[in-house]
Amino acid sequence: MKSREIREAFLRFFEGKDHVRVPSAPVVPQDDPTLYFTNAGMNQFKDVFLGLGRRDYTRAVDTQKVMRVSGKHNDLDEVGYSPWHHTFFEMLGNWSFGDYFKKEAIEWGWELITEHFGLEKERLWATVFVGDDAVEADAEAEAFWYECTDLLPGRVVCLPAKENFWEMGATGPCGPCSEIHYYLGDDLAAQDRRMLVDDTGDLVEIWNLVFIQYNRDETGALQPLPEKHVDTGMGFERICSLLQGAESNYETDVFQPLIGRIAELTGKEYGGEHRVPMQVIADHVRALSFTMADGAMPSNEGRGYVLRRILRRAARYARQLDQHDPVIHQLVGTLGETMGHVFPEIVARQDHIARVIHSEEENFGRTLDRGLDIFARFAAKGQITGGDAFQLYDTYGFPLDLTELMAREQEIPLVEREQFDHALESQRQRARQATRAQFSAAEGVGDALEEGHSLFVGYDEVETDAQVVHAEGGEDSRVWLVLDRTPFYAEAGGQVGDRGWVEGNGFVVEVEDAQKARGGIVHRGRLVEGETGALTGAVVARVDRQARMDAERNHTATHLLHESLRRTLGDHVGQMGSLVAPDRLRFDFSHFAAVEPEQLREIEERVNEQIRADLEVSAFQEELEKAKAMGAQALFGEKYEDQVRVVRIGDFSLELCGGTHVRSTGEIGAFDLLSESGIAAGVRRSEALTGEGAERAARQRRQVLVDLGTRLNAGPEEIADKIEALLGRNRQLERTLDELRRRVAALETSDLSNGAREVEGVTVVARRTEAEDVPNLRAMADGLRESLGSGVGVLGADIGGKVSFIAVVTDDLIKSRGLKAGDIVRGVAQLAGGSGGGKPHLAQAGGRDPGKLDEALEQVAHIVEQQLK
Repeated sequence: MKSREIREAFLRFFEGKDHVRVPSAPVVPQDDPTLYFTNAGMNQFKDVFLGLGRRDYTRAVDTQKVMRVSGKHNDLDEVGYSPWHHTFFEMLGNWSFGDYFKKEAIEWGWELITEHFGLEKERLWATVFVGDDAVEADAEAEAFWYECTDLLPGRVVCLPAKENFWEMGATGPCGPCSEIHYYLGDDLAAQDRRMLVDDTGDLVEIWNLVFIQYNRDETGALQPLPEKHVDTGMGFERICSLLQGAESNYETDVFQPLIGRIAELTGKEYGGEHRVPMQVIADHVRALSFTMADGAMPSNEGRGYVLRRILRRAARYARQLDQHDPVIHQLVGTLGETMGHVFPEIVARQDHIARVIHSEEENFGRTLDRGLDIFARFAAKGQITGGDAFQLYDTYGFPLDLTELMAREQEIPLVEREQFDHALESQRQRARQATRAQFSAAEGVGDALEEGHSLFVGYDEVETDAQVVHAEGGEDSRVWLVLDRTPFYAEAGGQVGDRGWVEGNGFVVEVEDAQKARGGIVHRGRLVEGETGALTGAVVARVDRQARMDAERNHTATHLLHESLRRTLGDHVGQMGSLVAPDRLRFDFSHFAAVEPEQLREIEERVNEQIRADLEVSAFQEELEKAKAMGAQALFGEKYEDQVRVVRIGDFSLELCGGTHVRSTGEIGAFDLLSESGIAAGVRRSEALTGEGAERAARQRRQVLVDLGTRLNAGPEEIADKIEALLGRNRQLERTLDELRRRVAALETSDLSNGAREVEGVTVVARRTEAEDVPNLRAMADGLRESLGSGVGVLGADIGGKVSFIAVVTDDLIKSRGLKAGDIVRGVAQLAGGSGGGKPHLAQAGGRDPGKLDEALEQVAHIVEQQLK
């Protein structure tokens, strides 16, 4: 059977048992911040299992996109080596929500695999939970296997919780499970229950039937669920390998098109030493493509860093196929051809995915080869330390698991792992210290307050009467207030919290920020009149009108900018983050390349066209799914309720948004797109001004032109030509200066060869110079190389308190004696606490310890001698 026939047969079988076919949830969860990736088919039904939600059906069937590379379920180390494990895979599953339970799950499971898929009953085994101190043995499931199927006697094996008690994570729905296993061997008589008990690998799991009865809370205790449920999971790729008679998942029609394309691109044959690299790349491009199609992007944080690790792991395996240029991105089209009929998002975002992968490959490729050289140097010591691993991570972008993988391949131990952890934590502490102010808005705020407070009236009012519900005071007159009702918008969706004043009987609080905390809205500010004890009773809460209006202009402008970006650059553009403050706006969006200047002009002009059109801005409530069906744009990763607020700007823009906005676009006044730049692979950042800010910026630019015109004695239209003439004159002066430096260096070089030494028949010069800068030192080194005729030279200098070395080797010694300037200068620099490298004829290095300069130069002859050996 072909893979698409297997998938369809599974789905139709359960549709025939009154199951509703449901679409796969995104592999990147958008409603569960505790999960980087969907790691099981049950994720999208977690609320049902906990009794917190319901569906219109009690039986469901689907094929779910699943990713397992972090946390409890992490198969990364097995990928490429194991015939069965993957980072990304499809999970075929059927579900019962308080409907059928163990009997039907076992009975139907047996029927499907034996009657419809035709697996030999003589090769099948089942396992059930043996029980422990918290949960009794699953004798019920064991009995059903013998009563409801014709599984051979003695083929049910009881195993402990590690194998037969399923849990999604450290907390959440869970329960005993029963697994179906298939014997892979040729000798049917050799089958034995010890194969399962000892996990010998002779039997492979093909289906897991989970009987969800409990919820594990944060204390680790198990609580019975309101209803009992069934959650089954069959690895699609694994069942394909069995039904297609393949020795591994990679030899099925799921993976072979990808592997064939890899072989075509690399000119290598699948098999032998190329088997694992090709299998890893095929697996990893699937993981990258599906996660990016669902909105994730490579980055240095969270799930983004997981993607970057996977991509760099794949890039390193591509090196083993002699690929030094980007190649992985060329596989995305093949994946779309084979999987697009089931998951159309792969095809819809194919160009975007390929461009992001290509960009990441290029960026990592610049440091990968150098990092591999450094790893080899570390490995020559016989071990890799945690400090070595951190240097590879921090300087060359090697994730720790990539270093660990290479160490395992060379059978080299990685020791003192705590050095890596300590260095990484120190780096993170410095980053947290640098950004601490961003996260202190709720400082001093404790547990949630009882309901009955924080009614937000700020969409319609900027001033209201209210009552103080709770107040706290701190040092330096800092206070935190919670009111029964408030016009203050609390920071959310990129829009900063309002500022203003809260005035009561005998006190005035200047509100600097409003944040969501303690189950409501906390007003954070400074007591400017009165005492902390007076913070009670009736108050007037008044938002700073000007600051609010400025923020509203910027917020509405971000919506116009978002839509203008989409219309100019394409539908792949999506919001990746934003900042809406009174004085500026920042908008991060997904795009694979720098935006061209003419495109920026088009984007800015389109936004200003909508402002001049004075479009009406309105907001309304709608059901989430209906709003999405209307075409409303949503922020990736944002969690939305079933009822959402939709902001419409004429016929131009429609977005889900809870922020405050102007009443019509004309109130924005003007829009000035200041800058556009890249902040991560596939993520761009634009910054802009509106209203008075845009006017001020225009005035400042005009004044700059006036000042330049005065200094250059030129009119506005002549300034560019005048500057170009000055730059040309400056370049000519620099060339003249460089020529003078070379002449001076040539004069100085004649003295450098004094004191030359002979080492194994090679002339070696090592001298300290008084070079003013590195270009001057390089000019001396070039002159020395020419004057030597045949020889090796190393020059060193203390330039501004930093050590610089340059080594040169003449061409005859490179060819006849194998000497390389890069190897020589690297050895010298290490003696001064530095590193470096370069080409065989000329290389440069730096050192951290100027006191070791002379000592390092004294060792040049010895280093050359070692190189000659």
